[in-house]
Amino acid sequence: MIFPALFFYLFAAVCVASAFMVIASRNPVHSVLFLILAFVNAAALFVIAGAEFLAMILIVVYVGAVAVLFLFVVMMLDVDFVELRQGFLTYLPFAAVLGFVFLVELISVGVVWIVSPTGPKALSSPIAANITNTQALGLVLYTRYVYYFEVAGLVLLVAMIGAIVLTLRHKVNVKRQSIAAQNARTKAAAIEIRQVRPGQGI
Repeated sequence: MIFPALFFYLFAAVCVASAFMVIASRNPVHSVLFLILAFVNAAALFVIAGAEFLAMILIVVYVGAVAVLFLFVVMMLDVDFVELRQGFLTYLPFAAVLGFVFLVELISVGVVWIVSPTGPKALSSPIAANITNTQALGLVLYTRYVYYFEVAGLVLLVAMIGAIVLTLRHKVNVKRQSIAAQNARTKAAAIEIRQVRPGQGI
């Protein structure tokens, strides 16, 4: 019983230290590398908790896609982060207030979970032996929390469309396809018949 607790404290300490170094590192590439380390340790904590599927998703999606994408973007764009951090102190009071609000919300969630009569029952109800971890997660996610899942999907869809609309820039000299203009074309507008005389070109 001492080995799971030992590994838990080890992975948790490394995860917290890596998360702190993400915001404390001056080099953005080092910040992304510390972020990957934090994700790996968080995945190890999921494995200890018995959530192997979440650990695999964390490694495959966040480490294999998101964090590596951040790393490539930071290395390819060559952003001047010294210039970006010049107005850091201006937004510090607002960031402190926002962090305090998030902290109060987290404490409120923990207090409600402890006080709620259904909280201990949910912890004490184990998963059936014939159901895998992934199947149990799917049963809970698509039955009890299906509406929250759909709302989260709609929020992500709206965020994706908004990001595309805000970053889309139309260039003047670039020819683009117009579906309405193509459907409205007639034979007279699409074909031009010219009489070519012998020995002469068009």
